[in-house]
Amino acid sequence: MANELPEYFKCPISLDIMSDPVILSSGHTFDRSSIQRWIDSGHRTCPITKLPLPDPPSLIPNHALRSLISNYTPTQLIPTRSDSDGSGSDSPSQLGCLISKLNSRGSMVEEKVESLVRLTGLSKANPGFRARLTESGAVSAVLRCVDSDNDPGLQEKALLLLLNLSLESDDNKVGLVAEGAVARVVSALGSTAAAVAATVLTSLAVVEVNKATIGAHPGAVRCLVHLLHTGRGRERKEAATALFTLSSFPENRRRTVDCGAVPILIRMAKSGLERAIEVLGLLAKCKEGREEIVKCDGVVEILVHYVKNGSLRGIQYGLMTLNLICCSSDRVKRQVKNQGVLEICFGLIQDDNEKIHRVASNLAKVLQEN
Repeated sequence: MANELPEYFKCPISLDIMSDPVILSSGHTFDRSSIQRWIDSGHRTCPITKLPLPDPPSLIPNHALRSLISNYTPTQLIPTRSDSDGSGSDSPSQLGCLISKLNSRGSMVEEKVESLVRLTGLSKANPGFRARLTESGAVSAVLRCVDSDNDPGLQEKALLLLLNLSLESDDNKVGLVAEGAVARVVSALGSTAAAVAATVLTSLAVVEVNKATIGAHPGAVRCLVHLLHTGRGRERKEAATALFTLSSFPENRRRTVDCGAVPILIRMAKSGLERAIEVLGLLAKCKEGREEIVKCDGVVEILVHYVKNGSLRGIQYGLMTLNLICCSSDRVKRQVKNQGVLEICFGLIQDDNEKIHRVASNLAKVLQEN
């Protein structure tokens, strides 16, 4: 490992190590003092993408990256007692050999696949190894393998290793995004490894700041919605899960709606995929989402079906969606009443589940209003 700080620790404007990193609506991170000077000088675009910023521009603290910078200590990998002789399968010498095969242009595809499989196995068995692997500089080599769309097997194995690395910590998730993982993974959404790619995005998006960065990528939401529409069973489910995770960030809801997700989700819900109802519940929190939902024929009947027959989460998000669209449309409110939902709510108010009790109470109040 080089004794230099990673490039993504540096502000793109000042090129100095960031002391107070903040993220713009464009998804890019800057040191607060540098970007504030940029804004104060009259600029209303992102310095990198040149896209317009909201007025006033929002600066979201990047707590995870700040923690990563403050806790960073550049050290060489230190052999543990068990592998100090270099004979262990996860010893520094073995680790270096496996990474070298990934980096070498002369390595055969089969050799790279074997290295990725071994690294993935070690990272699954030993959480500490995931940290060592990340610190060793392996991420850039793994990301290059993700780019190998001409070899689906190599690409999928690289994505699986990337997924394992993302499980280590929030700092790892932020670091992977900062090293350029999003663009590579989004490109893989159109490959035979699409389901794994969507799962990686879900894992990375667990960190709030990554939700903004992934959502701001020009193709991320669009490609997930496309996979939702054209994918097969597992691919569609993983795409819906990724959209659900991203849509907890408000700006991503409108992006998802604008990409045409609502009618696709309603068709999926009708065919039995409950996760689609959960995504609709989040999209209904924005005006554009509610407008699209109420346009779809049969949506009330589908939502009521999940309220009557769904799992606890299906009931919760079915009630939530009904509540939000009833508040914005008297026509929908009448339809919901005619489906006997008020009586269902009275029964669910007695439920021991606090979330269901709360959303059922809220919907009952809305339905009883004149």
